[in-house]
Amino acid sequence: MLETVCTARKTIRIAGDDYPAELVKSKFMKLNSSHIEFILDCMRENTTKVRNIKQYLKAVLFNAPSTIDSYYTALVNHDLYGGE
Repeated sequence: MLETVCTARKTIRIAGDDYPAELVKSKFMKLNSSHIEFILDCMRENTTKVRNIKQYLKAVLFNAPSTIDSYYTALVNHDLYGGE
């Protein structure tokens, strides 16, 4: 995260797409402990081999604010209405 926030590049590649560096930096600076906990929970459940952990983490951090609510909603729905 620190390396990305401190970069002098004009664009940063996230999951194969180039984004303006200022947008990526802004999203990273808005992350809080809930986002980090969410990311760690997701990584704990991941069973797929991650080939490039640095790029993977960059993508997960970038997407965390837009996916956290859906993730927890789906988790609650599964717990409440899922089959036994």
